[in-house]
This record gives sequence, C-alpha cells and structure tokens, in this order.
Amino acid sequence: LRLVPDDGKATHAVSDPFFCETIEATPDVAMALGLQAGAKVVHVKRVLRFSGEPVVFDQIYLVGDLFEGLTLDGLRGGERSLYSLFESDFDVRMISAEEHLRAVPADAQSAALIGVPLGEPLLLVERTAYTYGNKAVEWRRGLYCTRRHYYRNALG
Repeated sequence: LRLVPDDGKATHAVSDPFFCETIEATPDVAMALGLQAGAKVVHVKRVLRFSGEPVVFDQIYLVGDLFEGLTLDGLRGGERSLYSLFESDFDVRMISAEEHLRAVPADAQSAALIGVPLGEPLLLVERTAYTYGNKAVEWRRGLYCTRRHYYRNALG
C-alpha cells in the first residue's frame, strides 16, 4: 500500500472486509480481467483503516476460477496481506500490476464508508494485477481519502 500519513510515519493499515460473493462479471470487470461478460468473479469489498480511521474503500474483483472457495471468514482470518493469502491459500502469485489514478467525487457509498461528505474529492486508484504469463487475475478500484494521507510512489 502506497498511502502514507502526512507526517511520513509508517502506519499499519488494518483491513476490514465486509463483503465477499461470487457474481457475474459486468462488462467493465470482464474487460479489465480479460474475461467474457457474465464469467464468474469473486467480488470483495473492504475498508482499510489507519489508526482506526477509515481511509480507503476497496472493491476487488478476482477471477472466479482461481479463487473458488474464498469467503468473508477467510478474508477476516489473520493479519496477512491479501496477496499473501492469495499465494498461500490459492497458489496465485501476483507478479506485476498496473495502476491508473484520478480524482473523483465521493459517491453515497464511499462517503458513508470513509466518513466524508458526498462529492468530496477522493483519489481513485484502479489496479490490475497479473500473475505469470501476464494473465490478469485481480482488478481493484480503491477510493482513497487524502485529507491526512498522500500517495507515495518511489521510482528507481
């Protein structure tokens, strides 16, 4: 996670997943994952908290065939990262990712979950993660509140 508090001190993010269901891929999700519309995907929703404060609302879409059996209880069990869980429990290793960033207004759901006014600017981070063979396995849409945090990307 590249979100850092304004004071620069590293803070551990706590993942609070609250939704995990297998659904049919919408055209947008299917396109991002290289699937046919209607293919099975696992949809996960979570809030990331820093020092108890909700800062990120993630919607994560995973290729259904690779993550069959992923449950909300499984996501809530333990302190390991999602990518660690994906590798150890599903034998799926994320090799690379591509991100697109833009500012968007908070919609009703994200405003309520992150605790910001409707329409407040949020940073939308869309990430597609790939495994071996450049196969897309995850598409993530994260809405980041940057009131007291910034997005850090170290190059080189």
